[in-house]
Order: sequence, then C-alpha cells, then structure tokens
Amino acid sequence: MPRAADVVEWARPPGVGEAWWIQGLSPLRRGSRTREHPWRAQVTPLSAGAAAGAPSNREEGEPKPSARVLVVEDEADIAALIAYQLTREGYRVETALTGTVALDAVHRELPDLIVLDRMLPGLSGDEVLQSLRADDATRNVPILILTARREQQDRISGLELGADDYLTKPFSPRELVLRVDAVLRRAQGELKPVAGGGRILRAGPLRLDVGAHIATLDGDEITLTPTEFRLLRVLMERRGRTQSRRQLLSEAWSEDSIAAGRLRTRTVDMHVRRLRGKLGSAGHRIETVRGFGYRFRTEPG
Repeated sequence: MPRAADVVEWARPPGVGEAWWIQGLSPLRRGSRTREHPWRAQVTPLSAGAAAGAPSNREEGEPKPSARVLVVEDEADIAALIAYQLTREGYRVETALTGTVALDAVHRELPDLIVLDRMLPGLSGDEVLQSLRADDATRNVPILILTARREQQDRISGLELGADDYLTKPFSPRELVLRVDAVLRRAQGELKPVAGGGRILRAGPLRLDVGAHIATLDGDEITLTPTEFRLLRVLMERRGRTQSRRQLLSEAWSEDSIAAGRLRTRTVDMHVRRLRGKLGSAGHRIETVRGFGYRFRTEPG
C-alpha cells in the first residue's frame, strides 16, 4: 500500500473502460496531516446508470491525449479528484503530496506538465517552481498553478515566478482540463527538434534557430546582437509568461556586467524597443506588462 509521501501513479487498469471511478481516496484518519497516514487508491467500474452521469469532456471520436501530468497537491482528496479528472480524459497522471517528492519525481522522469499547489508543507510550491525554472533540464516544463491564493497580487507573483497559467480553488474540473489542454498545446508548438540536436522556436513568420543563432522573419534573416538574440530567445521560450525586467537582465546579460552594477532594469526597455523595431510585423508580439516587465504573446493579434 503506498504512503501519501510517495509518488502515486494513476492509470486506467487493463480491461477497465470509459466508465470508471476512483474511490477510497481520503486519509484513513480524518483530521490528521494527510502526509502522515496511508491512503488507498482504488479504481472500480461504474454501473451503466452511474456512467451516464460522468461522461468524458471530449467529443465522441476525438483522440485522447497521452501526455504525462504530475499533480503536486498536499490534500490527498483534492489530488485524487484531479488525478481522476485528468486520467478520465486520457492523461497519464502521477501525484506527489510534497515539494521534495515532486522534485524527485521530475528528475526521475520529466513530465509533460505539472499542476502545482503553492501552499505545500516543507518545500513550498513557490520554491519548487523556482527550482524548476533555475534548472536547464526542467526550465521549459509547463506549470499550471492550482491554489487557494486568489488575490490579484498572488496571481501576478505566481506568473512572475514562471507559471504558465494560474487557476484558483475552488475550481471547476472541466475548466482545469481545458486549461491543461491549452497549456500543452501552446508548449508543444514552441519547441521543434532539428537535425543536430538544436531547437527551433517558431511564432508565426518568426523563426529562431537556437543552435545556429539565426533569426528569420518570413524567411529573411534578421541581424540581431548576441544580447538581442538571448533576449528574444528567453521571451519566446517562456511565451505567455510575464518576465520581470530583473529576470530578463539575469538571463540575457552577462553576469560580469550585472555584478559590476553597470546595468539597470531600464536597459531592458531600450533593448526591447530596438528588438521590436528589428522584428517588424512580429514586433507587437512582445507585450509590455505595465509595472512588471514583458511577455511574448502566445497568438498573433
């Protein structure tokens, strides 16, 4: 029997069809910290009548995803609800009830997306997020924050830390699935493998060859300085996520320049203005987030 501190994998058992349910998910002893007590995960078929009341959210005949989602949530019943909903939609799901266990799971096998609670015991969700974004191996994993922290400043701080999306509790399971779908669609369109192990970032007519350090617009090469190229790369890699000026400074400029105090956050503004001009028709995709920084627009508009 798994303990709550372990990663629990949720997958539809062989022979169990669309009509199924997850039961027995609450801690065995109510009122105690869930991570301290065992909990059960049981998947059982529904009767035909009960199945009619819990249809899949997808249209009949629509292909189901096979992406792997890691749910990091310290409340076992909520983790189980999320796992049930996502697994019913075809996702492969693992749950972790602590930040430490979550990081171990990520480094063991990189998930396609993480659903992350901010208020975790021990290592907080914010610390997990910062750790993932600071590691080259995990920095591009899409992360959807799901939390009870619902104030505007909470949302802003979560997105500034590097979350791809932010959903507050109580939440609609239907909305959660749709947001997971959307974040994954967006992420899967960002990074394209190319020969030699390089990466291509694409946004409409704009194409960034990360390995060759070449940017093109409608097939024509754009002349960018090394700093402008790094700035554009960071924004495109994290499209849809607001990046503060300080974050952009730390990513696109040399550590020596920052340490020497020669750079100020307004330096970013000057480079963004020049970069927008060089990008021509694609320049509007670098949006200003007043008072915070910049983000690369996910869709043209």
